[in-house]
Amino acid sequence: MSVSQVLEVALGLILVYYILGSIISLITQWVNEFFETRGKTLETYLIKIVSEKKVGDFISLPQIQALRPIRYRTPFSVVRSLTEPKKIEKIPVATLVDAYFDFIGLTAKPEMNMLQLAELVDKLPESEGKRAFIQWINQGVTNISDLRTRTTAYFTGLMEQAAATFRANARSVVIVLSIAITVLFGTDSIQLAKTLWTNAEARALAVAKAQMVVAQEGMDATVSDLIQELSDMTIRLGWWQTERPPAGATVMDWIGFVILKALGLGLTAAAVSQGSSFWYDFLKKLVAQNPSGVKSASDTSGGLG
Repeated sequence: MSVSQVLEVALGLILVYYILGSIISLITQWVNEFFETRGKTLETYLIKIVSEKKVGDFISLPQIQALRPIRYRTPFSVVRSLTEPKKIEKIPVATLVDAYFDFIGLTAKPEMNMLQLAELVDKLPESEGKRAFIQWINQGVTNISDLRTRTTAYFTGLMEQAAATFRANARSVVIVLSIAITVLFGTDSIQLAKTLWTNAEARALAVAKAQMVVAQEGMDATVSDLIQELSDMTIRLGWWQTERPPAGATVMDWIGFVILKALGLGLTAAAVSQGSSFWYDFLKKLVAQNPSGVKSASDTSGGLG
């Protein structure tokens, strides 16, 4: 067993995981933008601050409206360059605090006594933001500067929770897509490793492509380009190339085949769900080692035509 051969197989596997991960990253981005999931997640936390009844009024404040991202109206609007403002996806905490103080009428009032402050807060609709202010006032915090400091800390925590909620939702999408794409392409890690191990030409091509990806600092490509990269590699990827048991195989042979196939697909789905950036970093580390058994891209490209 050659160390360089093991490394070449690893490079081939990681390259496939990286390309599939890149496809999933692009699709996830499309899903998040089309359904405005980041904006909807943020809106649920703004409702906590000002209530569902008043969230529309709060979002309509000029400093909040200015943060709306401009994107294509639909996936097909790119042809005619039709754009429109989408849901707000991120609000700097300082801007959020200023907007909230404007919203409840505290910006133009540098000093208020406890009674005046309590009357002002009492007019707000029921929300977590209102309850937080009532609790601070009951604790004797009536100085506007102190209230701003506490509000900043409170909103910082809420924005971090909003970001964590979005990441968790996006992670779920990635896992589902990883399973779907793996099953769609029939990318079996076990079969792929076997093919790489026994096919020197496939390993050489995988190494050349891996070194090219690292040299270009990743792939900035469309989904169709990435799928083409997969099809260009002489590696068995599709269901149509699955090595099935031969004619006359026993039931146990078929059971073993199904178990092994499910394991191979499961390994691929689990690996791909780690994300393209994870596998790109891995790819860089392996290519950087460049042992004597792994040729440079210039050495291998000529032999591959």
